Amino acid sequence: MTHEAEILGVRFDLVSRGAVLEAVRHWRHSVGRYITITNPHSVMLCRRDEKMRRATGAAALTLPDGVGIILAAKLLGYRHVGRITGPGLMLRICDRGRGHGYRHYFYGAAEGVADRLAQRLSEMFPGLQVAGTHSPPFRPISNEEDAEIIATINSTKPDVVWVGLGAPKQEKWMAAHQAKIRAGVMIGVGAAFDFHAGTVKRAPACMRRIGLEWLHRLLRQPKRMWRRNLDSPLFLSRVIAQRISRAFCCDPHCSSKKK
Repeated sequence: MTHEAEILGVRFDLVSRGAVLEAVRHWRHSVGRYITITNPHSVMLCRRDEKMRRATGAAALTLPDGVGIILAAKLLGYRHVGRITGPGLMLRICDRGRGHGYRHYFYGAAEGVADRLAQRLSEMFPGLQVAGTHSPPFRPISNEEDAEIIATINSTKPDVVWVGLGAPKQEKWMAAHQAKIRAGVMIGVGAAFDFHAGTVKRAPACMRRIGLEWLHRLLRQPKRMWRRNLDSPLFLSRVIAQRISRAFCCDPHCSSKKK
């Protein structure tokens, strides 16, 4: 069963990992769906970037990532079953997909990372079917290049297209290619490409369990991560304001969506 939540104007699907795995299985023989895995930084991007907001809103599932989203759900009185991370979901679907014959395409990250990712996942999950990989250039892609990429991906007949472009680029890419990519589902997983390829060291399991992976990434990549972590206190303050607004609203389902 899906439990929906609205946090600062962004709809979340508070579902179990098992429910996500079943959804992917049911969508295998259809096209046009994608999944976003959204943390507080992404929520704040949605409030600043209309294209990002529309892209996230059009997702078949918007899953909660980051302890901040779970804390927000608690503050707003929503039922939930915990966070779902991109790296964790990738491993679960790759593992379970072997029994269903899923074909996986890996699109994103720096040059060579997608290839390395596919190799390491194949070693981790014998029998994994890799349809293909592609690491796009960081520069803008022309319409002709984009058409070639779409044709290449579709020619491999993937069931799952993993997108590792980082927010907000991956959400916008999936939304723009929703009707073009012939796959059961696209899933935006950001840093999962680098983590599982081994190009970026992931936080120890003990830090991940208590929700401090953000601190590990900040300490290892301060120039990249410090700006996005500024969104965390701003996010929390806006959630508290949403909670107060609900307390004074006669309709228990209402919320403040003002920026």
